[in-house]
Amino acid sequence: MRKRSFLFLSSVTFISFLVFVYFFKGGIILNTIGIHIDRPLEQVVHVPEAYSLVDSNDNSIADPIDIVNSARKEVENRTNYKSGYYDGGYPPDDEGVCTDVIWRGLKGAGIILKDVIDLDINKHTNLYSRVNGKPDPNIDFRRVPNQDVYLNRFAQSLTTELISGNIENLEQWQPGDIVVFLEKGFHHTGIVSDKRAEDGTPYFIHNIRPFAAEVKLSSFKTPIAGHYRWKY
Repeated sequence: MRKRSFLFLSSVTFISFLVFVYFFKGGIILNTIGIHIDRPLEQVVHVPEAYSLVDSNDNSIADPIDIVNSARKEVENRTNYKSGYYDGGYPPDDEGVCTDVIWRGLKGAGIILKDVIDLDINKHTNLYSRVNGKPDPNIDFRRVPNQDVYLNRFAQSLTTELISGNIENLEQWQPGDIVVFLEKGFHHTGIVSDKRAEDGTPYFIHNIRPFAAEVKLSSFKTPIAGHYRWKY
């Protein structure tokens, strides 16, 4: 009798755990480990591709997709989340934080984010509050608030509202777009993927402990502070 009770409780616990993992924050746990499962009864929403076809490096791949492909290498390599200060600014290839996904992604389209941010900070230091009046090229370009200021000045600003299932809204979220969160205690950023869930919600390539992952953007309940598109 005790054995049956133990087996029953174990089964219930295991099933409850699976249900929790499946539904928690839109399946973010499964997404993080690379398992993407759409809801079986969810209506498929087809969102038109409306990204730029500019191919600045002449590799027969549009720049926004170059950005996504480069950012996705972080996921494929399981880049470890590690925050540090590095001479020259750049961390080792096998480690980084959320902002490293951005410059590594943009590099795929030939955009060197460090150079342009450092230049703008030197010219307009007062606009970058996170610099505290003392520019430091070893770290400035890897801070979320600094990237946000630069993108707000030079990139195209787009809607910060994300509505799953709404084609008109979702069409504004395209591959290669950059998303920024700036809530107190949670500064985060990442790149919109070319992959979508069945409800049309885009996936989001980012790096947060323990490593880089590709998750549904809607799994973040924190308000989106910035949504930007590079001016190709």
